[in-house]
Amino acid sequence: MNNKALVFVGVVLIAAGAMGLFYRAIPYTSRDVVIDVGPLKATAETSKTWPIPPILGGLAIVAGIVVVIAGARKAA
Repeated sequence: MNNKALVFVGVVLIAAGAMGLFYRAIPYTSRDVVIDVGPLKATAETSKTWPIPPILGGLAIVAGIVVVIAGARKAA
């Protein structure tokens, strides 16, 4: 990998880690089949969240900083 790609990956990791610390969860909608009798089918939509542990956000930020530094040193 060249140095620009390393710096870009590092910045993306830092941004993803900061968003993970800020939002704390990723919301999504799940469709579940409630009734399935012959041609009759009923579904229900439920909103759920996938929690993001704060340690993952912190680790992503630290890893991003390390990758940015490695990319900057490789350039010099």
